[in-house]
Amino acid sequence: MQKISLAIHGGAGTILKEDMTPELEAAYREGLQQALDAGYAVLENGGTSVTAVKAAVIHLEDNNLFNAGKGAVFTKKGVHELDAAIMSGKNLEAGAVAGVRNIRNPVELAEEVMLHSGHVFLSGKGANDFAIKQGIKLEPDEYFYSQYRYDQWREIRDSDLYQLDHKSDKLVGLMKDKKFGTVGAVACDSEGNIAAATSTGGMTNKRFGRIGDSPMIGSGTYANNKTCAISCTGHGEIFIRAVAAYDISCLMEYKNMSLKEACEEVVLKKLPAMHGDGGLIGIDAKGNVAMIFNSAGMYRGSKSSDSSNFVAIYGDNN
Repeated sequence: MQKISLAIHGGAGTILKEDMTPELEAAYREGLQQALDAGYAVLENGGTSVTAVKAAVIHLEDNNLFNAGKGAVFTKKGVHELDAAIMSGKNLEAGAVAGVRNIRNPVELAEEVMLHSGHVFLSGKGANDFAIKQGIKLEPDEYFYSQYRYDQWREIRDSDLYQLDHKSDKLVGLMKDKKFGTVGAVACDSEGNIAAATSTGGMTNKRFGRIGDSPMIGSGTYANNKTCAISCTGHGEIFIRAVAAYDISCLMEYKNMSLKEACEEVVLKKLPAMHGDGGLIGIDAKGNVAMIFNSAGMYRGSKSSDSSNFVAIYGDNN
């Protein structure tokens, strides 16, 4: 019988237990569990992997603890610019959006791009115009406001610093943060089809319409039934240069590596050599899951038809 599986992530980086209150940790774990349950329920009811990853990511976008959708960070201009992508491993169809405003669930818009636009990647005002045409739900700026995100931005808005999500208080080059606030999901359904989705608000105080790896097919998001489905979270510029998600697929296809071997090759060897921090989740068409990161922690979880439910935040599966 085909194994059904789902894995999710809510960002990686300098995530330390000593920096977390018990209440906040419980809230993160609950948010991850709710997203897992939402996506897995789709698979359990015979739904597709694409529908499952969308359902899981929507739950993370609606949770302001995570830097996507409602919880998105502020740009240099004090607004929220959202990126997302989704891809089907069955037919290699994909949809992505970048720099969109006021979209409640960017992953839904990415799916609309995949299914109904005749294109793969839309950006900015054009993507927003397409969202309105397709009836995608919009929200006012106030919906995306949180005091925590505003305080993050206010601290550095008058500088040339940018900040990856979740504080670590050390300046690293131009980064004042070492936590990468992206959300994502990968799934394998009862037909053995796999899919991936990723969504993010990017970097606090980002300028010039900066876009990271999350919406880029092959860099932050990729799915191919022959190999794997991948959703990445990390310093996007490095993941783009490494073509990280597709590189894992290539290692599996051309070097016959397993999912775990390929993920470890990229995350634990290739990315560190390029000074790239972060992690990713992956799945193959047999329902095997990998959740690999080279940072202190990664918000993550998985659920499958032949194993127990798993949610973790820190290293060593804690």
